[in-house]
Amino acid sequence: MNVDIGNALASVASPGVSRESLERLDEQVAAAHERIERGMANGEHGYEALNLPERTDPDEIRAAVEPVADADALITVGIGGSSLGAATITNALQSDTETVFLDNVDPEWVSTHLERLPLESTAINVVSRSGTTAETLANFLVVREAFESAGVDWTERTIVTTGESGPLRDLANRHDLPSLKAPDGVPGRFSALSAVGMVAAAVCGHDLEALLAGAAAERETLSDSLFDCPAYAYGATTYALDGRGAGVNAMMPYAESLETSAEWFAQLWAESLGKDDLGQTPVRALGVTDQHSQLQLYRAGPRDKLVTFVTTRESADRPIPDTDVEDLAYLGDSTLGDLLKAEFEATEASLAAAGRPNVRVELERVDEYELGGLLYGMEAACVLAGELYGVNTFEQPAVEWAKKATRGLLGGGQFEEADAVATKTELRIER
Repeated sequence: MNVDIGNALASVASPGVSRESLERLDEQVAAAHERIERGMANGEHGYEALNLPERTDPDEIRAAVEPVADADALITVGIGGSSLGAATITNALQSDTETVFLDNVDPEWVSTHLERLPLESTAINVVSRSGTTAETLANFLVVREAFESAGVDWTERTIVTTGESGPLRDLANRHDLPSLKAPDGVPGRFSALSAVGMVAAAVCGHDLEALLAGAAAERETLSDSLFDCPAYAYGATTYALDGRGAGVNAMMPYAESLETSAEWFAQLWAESLGKDDLGQTPVRALGVTDQHSQLQLYRAGPRDKLVTFVTTRESADRPIPDTDVEDLAYLGDSTLGDLLKAEFEATEASLAAAGRPNVRVELERVDEYELGGLLYGMEAACVLAGELYGVNTFEQPAVEWAKKATRGLLGGGQFEEADAVATKTELRIER
């Protein structure tokens, strides 16, 4: 992962950060790096995520999925960090195995998937660290019932990833299901490079060693200076720009296969940094699609946004056929790859010309190695930003509030959070 922050400098953009300000900020980066290294060395909660390239065992994951290695389709039942990392990896990489991620409880949407999939050749990957996540357990019960109704033994098609104890662990033990342990000390949104994110990749036949090698290579770049570390350069620049008014971060990959990575990034950034009235608001976009739907706002709207581009140096290509339409004849000498590159460079230059900050994150190509580096690099950037903000990057109390309210509303216990639902202020306009 390479990072170019030139278009975020004050000489180009407003808001922007000067080179002198970055050099002063680098002293804070050095102190933050020391804290991060100490947390990693001591295996502290959260910081342990940055040790996953060395701690994750790909052989253990492959052994667990071996009973369903012939699956034509895979249903991953999980939500948030139990789903988005796996989806980012499998959606980015080509496979003959169809992947479905049940990360919502919309009944029509869930039913549509279950009705169309060949359940007799479909595997189930259920993921929940606690084993008590309401949405995950509800969907799993629905999936299990669908398999039973189709005459398929779900116990022969299911892999479980969960904690040491809880309902899912009990279920796995009772039915002797292949199971893996969610890593200790690693919040879900930081767990893509563990069994949580890599079981789906293993079922799809992807190179787990290459994923971890790419992450390990990114780890080697961590240093006490943002000028020597792409991940820290990104984390420090986003922090500095936020303090200067760029409170929105639009993540805009220029590869269709990386679209889900923007969803993964949105959770990572929002849930980790959104505390104490601090943190950027992540926005998801896709190049070139959203040049035609969002760029107007980014270039001419309020000066409160940073646009983060993710692009690749290499990709498959396809020539554009010649045409006898005179105004389109110039396209006949180009390829779709040429057009994509020109669209990206034009958008990047357009924002710079309007004085709007943007950062380029560059991969060699979309493959396991580069994807592992991107996931690790963004996680490290997020951890650094959390240190600079002075927040606890690894907790999510606001999310827990809503979980308690949901359980209370469904009769899962007495929670004062559920009582607050009844106090909603109403101002109804009805027809």
